[in-house]
Amino acid sequence: MDIQSIQFIKSSPDLASCPPPGLPEYAFAGRSNVGKSSLLNFILNKKNLAKTSSTPGKTKLINHFLVNERWYLVDLPGYGYARTGKKNRDTFLTAIGEYLMLRETLACLFILIDSRHLPLIRDLEFINWAGEKQIPIALVFTKTDKISGDAFTSNLSHYKKTLFQSWEFLPPIFATSTLNRAGDREILDFIEKTNAAFNK
Repeated sequence: MDIQSIQFIKSSPDLASCPPPGLPEYAFAGRSNVGKSSLLNFILNKKNLAKTSSTPGKTKLINHFLVNERWYLVDLPGYGYARTGKKNRDTFLTAIGEYLMLRETLACLFILIDSRHLPLIRDLEFINWAGEKQIPIALVFTKTDKISGDAFTSNLSHYKKTLFQSWEFLPPIFATSTLNRAGDREILDFIEKTNAAFNK
């Protein structure tokens, strides 16, 4: 998929304020310091589309971007900085849980994970929550350039082993690096294929 056009539509505090449903939507969420804004700018090849900041938790609203006039990229708030844990995650779910559970045009929720870490409780809780709510998800491992290939393979193996304790089948998994420009085409190809199935 080539990106021909990107248009910011609106920021919404809740589901009721979101644009009218119609086109497939691809939401991106992760811990507040996982590199989400950098990844979104990288995927869409657009500098400063999503604002990056040294202060985690910059995104506070549900942000809709119309891509190629065919689908929405949805930038969601972070669900917890490293020092805040479960309380911040619960606040996140209160704010956008309704959107994730009830948005009929949500085609996929991309959950971003820092590839440098072994499975973190707050990531696993969110992944399992989404699975329990039958929300279609994919896992995106970020910052793979910041660890060795062997270390990432080991961390990914730990994640798979941990998830298989409660998942019969794993969701799609993508490995990305904004520095090495890896993973963007795979994600866009996945979106393109999902769009084709969504519109049938």
